[in-house]
Amino acid sequence: MRIPLSGPVRVIAIVLLAGFLFCAANSCTAQSKPTQVLLALSKTDHTLAMVDPVSLKVIAKMPVGSDPHEVIASSDGRTAYVSIYGGGSLHELDVLDLVGHKALAVIDTRPFFGPHGIVFTGGKVWFTAEGSKCVARYDPARHVFDWAMGTGQDRTHMLFVTDDEKTIFTTNVSSGTVSVLTDSLVRGGPPGAPPRQDWRQTLVPVSRGSEGFDVSPDGRRLWTVSAEDGTIAIIDPGMRKVVEKIDAKIHGANRLKFTPDGKRVLITSLRDGDLVIYDVQTRKEFRRVKIGRGAAGILLAPDGTRAYLGCTPDNYVAVVDLKTLEVVARIDVGGGPDGLAWATRR
Repeated sequence: MRIPLSGPVRVIAIVLLAGFLFCAANSCTAQSKPTQVLLALSKTDHTLAMVDPVSLKVIAKMPVGSDPHEVIASSDGRTAYVSIYGGGSLHELDVLDLVGHKALAVIDTRPFFGPHGIVFTGGKVWFTAEGSKCVARYDPARHVFDWAMGTGQDRTHMLFVTDDEKTIFTTNVSSGTVSVLTDSLVRGGPPGAPPRQDWRQTLVPVSRGSEGFDVSPDGRRLWTVSAEDGTIAIIDPGMRKVVEKIDAKIHGANRLKFTPDGKRVLITSLRDGDLVIYDVQTRKEFRRVKIGRGAAGILLAPDGTRAYLGCTPDNYVAVVDLKTLEVVARIDVGGGPDGLAWATRR
């Protein structure tokens, strides 16, 4: 039986219905927002941990190969790729389902040996192959390696690929060089022939042992630090040469990262227990933060409030508040933590 609604009652019903629809719409919007997860590798346990960056609790762990070093997530945050390194001897990329929390395929990278530095951009996985002295690319959609370029250098290790996929930077640790690989139009050939697309390499000499590096957020500078002599080399990517060198005395330096605002540089060392922070403008050391006995991987929160450091000798990931410059938490992700990355679900 229908009960007719009087004027005031009808108004109240309409208001309640509108409120319900508004809340439902907001709930759907909230559920569609990206959710972020911290990924952390354990070299000792051979696992990838997924960590809630708010509670700092481990959500899940998944098995990976025998010597995991670096990890990256796909653009949609649903898949992770892990390089299985073996000092340049192994030939494996592990694929993990970050939704179902399980291991998927193992990609045999042969003839590319010793995968290490890894980047996901343009829907593809780019990685260094240290044992093969090259950079290679894997297409997950077609399950093929569709590009590779040799460096001819020893220990082609860490990797940076620009968003337009036209420039690649990689450190060659034992050769003491930085490779700048550029996708260029090359003129030549028979008369009247159109220019062809080709990749060219420029080698920039730096100190031997230069491994960790990063490109500034504005793309105008590349900083790399040497584990052997402790110096920082600053490269102009456009000029492709070192424009400044700093005697930072950071021996055993392993990784280097810019803060998201580009104002500071964070450097870890596996030889000592300090996080070294440099001021980009003054080129001076700003602060040293005691974090343990040593650290490798560095990951910055997108908003620049925190740094996550893989303290390999201490078996934890240290969380540093970048305002107070204090260690505010330690996360147990397994023994020998190293490679770190964000997975953002979209």
